[in-house]
Amino acid sequence: MVRGPALTQTMWTADEIARLCYEHYGTRLPKKGKPEPNREWTLLAAVVKVQLVADWACGGSNRPTQVTKEVVSMGTGTKCIGQSKMRKSGDILNDSHAEVIARRSFQRYLHYQLHLAAALKEDSIFVPGTQRGLWKLRPDLLFVFFSSHTPCGDASIIPMLEFEDQPCCPVSRDWANNPSVEADGNLEAPENKKKCEDLGSPVTKKMRLEPGIPDGVGHHQSFGNQESGPIPPSISGSNLTTQELATVTGMAPSGAKVVDVYRTGAKCVPGEAGDSGKPGAAYHQVGLLRVKPGRGDRTCSMSCSDKLARWNVLGCQGALLMHLLEKPIYLSAVVIGRCPYSQEAMQRALTGRCQNVSALPKGFGVQEVKIQQSGLLFEHSRCAVQAKRADGPGRLVPCGAAISWSAVPEQPLDVTANGFPQGTTKKGIRCLQASAIIKHPLS
Repeated sequence: MVRGPALTQTMWTADEIARLCYEHYGTRLPKKGKPEPNREWTLLAAVVKVQLVADWACGGSNRPTQVTKEVVSMGTGTKCIGQSKMRKSGDILNDSHAEVIARRSFQRYLHYQLHLAAALKEDSIFVPGTQRGLWKLRPDLLFVFFSSHTPCGDASIIPMLEFEDQPCCPVSRDWANNPSVEADGNLEAPENKKKCEDLGSPVTKKMRLEPGIPDGVGHHQSFGNQESGPIPPSISGSNLTTQELATVTGMAPSGAKVVDVYRTGAKCVPGEAGDSGKPGAAYHQVGLLRVKPGRGDRTCSMSCSDKLARWNVLGCQGALLMHLLEKPIYLSAVVIGRCPYSQEAMQRALTGRCQNVSALPKGFGVQEVKIQQSGLLFEHSRCAVQAKRADGPGRLVPCGAAISWSAVPEQPLDVTANGFPQGTTKKGIRCLQASAIIKHPLS
């Protein structure tokens, strides 16, 4: 469990974290690698360091009197390499989803900070542990993970209520019996994707929401200072059996009519239980492990929901750094930007599925991570770009580039495409220059 003052005080809000990340994206990241205006969209993720300054003069109280927040890693991206494109040489990035890039950049930051601590050159986030040769995180620090969109996979399977305009193509029974088309992004309808992206089609129009509710925010459980939406009429099971409704109605507000669920393109792990494929709210089965989709080529990368759940048990530091740390580096909170969202689905995907994990080494365990949503929309999200371009010509597509930024002095920025440094030619892939991305053990 998370200990210390981290969750005992209101030290930050979800909007503060989101605003800090958006400002960092706009001012610290160059134009290279960002989406082409009015044509492309992307996802953003980051790790924010929160430092508490305690007032020890007030009767020994450890009440924080000052809080500083700093972005220490950031990533953008929506792509993942298919299984057939993986390389035994290890010189290609398999997973370039924003959440994974942000964590990879965070590991690079941790390595640099540990180098500072060992060299005794300047202040570091690490201090000597109780065991000789091991280090631990300073007690006045914590880390908050931010993502502009709900993670792909289990966290993206959220109820679609009757009073919400459906932002994806309706699922037909014909397609449900032949789901052969892969989806590429989060919360996408996997069927007839080209038709969905045709801006002439009414299904791509901006979602119409109740007054006072931000675009893209589902009417789900309220938290913090956010208000929940109006309660619609009582639930109806006219098109679903009781058993099918039970899968998703537990995530909906009391009395809401669940007419469908948002689709995730992430596919169930082969050999395990799978989705029913039935139309409507029973299409997905929740709680399952999934792999990211590819354009016709299955990937070997687990969904971001699954990876976040793993980090919440094993930490974000990775196996290599753990040899030098006394305790794992856990995230204290996860903040999601403005998008379709369910608090219950996030809790289930990140922590609920892991409650039975046992026989872990000393110091490891399922964390009570704080999960919140911001009401601020990412400027280069699909929803934001689609709203700006209105009925502009051409299709709206995900950005093919991925940006990695880390708070380190030596080459903090990397821009990649298709798993290689952006601009690498097919001929250059065979050259050693194409392996320049592997600048540290965690690339």
